[in-house]
Amino acid sequence: MNSKPRLILASGSPRRRELLTQIGVRFGTDSADIDETPLADEQAADYVERLALQKAQAVAVRHPGIVVLGSDTSVICDGVILGKPADQQQGVEMLLRLSGRSHQVITAVALVAGERQRVIRVTTDVRFRSLSAEECRRYWQTGEPADKAGGYGIQGMGAVFVERIEGSYSAVVGLPLSETAALLAEFGIPAWQRPES
Repeated sequence: MNSKPRLILASGSPRRRELLTQIGVRFGTDSADIDETPLADEQAADYVERLALQKAQAVAVRHPGIVVLGSDTSVICDGVILGKPADQQQGVEMLLRLSGRSHQVITAVALVAGERQRVIRVTTDVRFRSLSAEECRRYWQTGEPADKAGGYGIQGMGAVFVERIEGSYSAVVGLPLSETAALLAEFGIPAWQRPES
């Protein structure tokens, strides 16, 4: 990038980078390193919003005068936050918990620019078909679910589990594009920017 970016994505997620690029937004990246442990009695929606904002705030300190976007996505089943599985056993258990039923994916997006900050939240319902323990183990062996909330990637091989969704597909991937574009516009960051030569 030749000039200083007007937007910093506070994430190392390749999926979020791809989504922002998809809608023609120019940005730099700088990952936030924050404690992602849920607080005692913290509701899932509050947890996701807090993490998104903390990520943006942590990076904004290092980039004064630049808009910073932080985001967090969590998979929720029966009110329980399903994070990234630690190992195969946990990954298979997560998938079997989601098997044959609906769950929610909540994604929060936060923008921070100096003293100004805004947070939005998008919830999508995702329904899985019935899964067997064997196919859950085979899916784990692909390596795809290890770094994904809820132990699956809807944009990858995990798509074969999904019967239907209600809401934003891109939010399940990691960034609700329609809502994010509107939020960025409020901060003077347009979509559909021409690539830099």
